Amino acid sequence: MSKAKVFFDSSALFAGVIPATGAARALLLLSEGDVLIQVIVSEQVIGETERNVARKLPRALSYYREALCSGAIKIVSDPTGEEVKAHQGIIAHEADAPIIVAAIEAKADYLVTLDRQHFLDDPEVAQRSGLRIGSPGDCLAWVRNLAG
Repeated sequence: MSKAKVFFDSSALFAGVIPATGAARALLLLSEGDVLIQVIVSEQVIGETERNVARKLPRALSYYREALCSGAIKIVSDPTGEEVKAHQGIIAHEADAPIIVAAIEAKADYLVTLDRQHFLDDPEVAQRSGLRIGSPGDCLAWVRNLAG
């Protein structure tokens, strides 16, 4: 079985690197084993998460940076303006379009988010993007099913 590609948005990445427990953290730990999943983020996700950590938990900033350097997280380039434009209308909140497009371009199997308003409560986003989209807990259950 090949590794599942799991794309984290900034809310999921924040939840994965700051608390010591939780489904997002479990997914990151699974990616360190280099067996079941590969966690992917875009440059935009890195920047958004760093700003949030610096604002909400500045003492955790060095831990966040360490987690990124662990090598378990693959960082992909942000999509170009043309790539985003080609997917116009994929999500109602246009500021999130580069996140969806980055996940599509990375050929992600799953987009992990805690953003209820723009992603989780709008099932058409998953339908239009062709991505599985869910919370860290949803994704962890999906990964467990894959592992059998």
